[in-house]
Amino acid sequence: MNKFIYFTQKGLQEKKKEYENLLASRPDAVRELARAREMGDLSENGYYKGARFKLSQIDRDLRHLKHLLKLARIKEVSANDVVDIGSTVVITDGVTEKTYSIVGTYESDPSQHKISLDSPLGKALAGKRVGDEAKLSVGDNQTSFAIISIQ
Repeated sequence: MNKFIYFTQKGLQEKKKEYENLLASRPDAVRELARAREMGDLSENGYYKGARFKLSQIDRDLRHLKHLLKLARIKEVSANDVVDIGSTVVITDGVTEKTYSIVGTYESDPSQHKISLDSPLGKALAGKRVGDEAKLSVGDNQTSFAIISIQ
């Protein structure tokens, strides 16, 4: 049984572009490795080791992205009034308001206010509507958030 990996439309396009860019950079990495191999003694050739590592990293990233893209599905937002992948939600703790985009696990970037539905805050917000209260427990601390708007 395959488990799908859900993305927003934009997030999936970014992963596809990342895959294409890596694929396009691979021939240069192969040429660099060949050039380094021609320099002689491979056991003490730092340029060769660096070029081999770079090609290995590209190949690892390509395999990872290929796997993600194979299992990727775009999460269709069924209703704008419920928090789900693809929603932008504004919440408040009574003092400050924060805006988050709810995205798939492999798209999350908290520094850009993109949180995964699988994150603790994402789980607390999932399925909630405007006016609902979401409770987030971290250790002994519990914080409540009111949902102001969902787009």
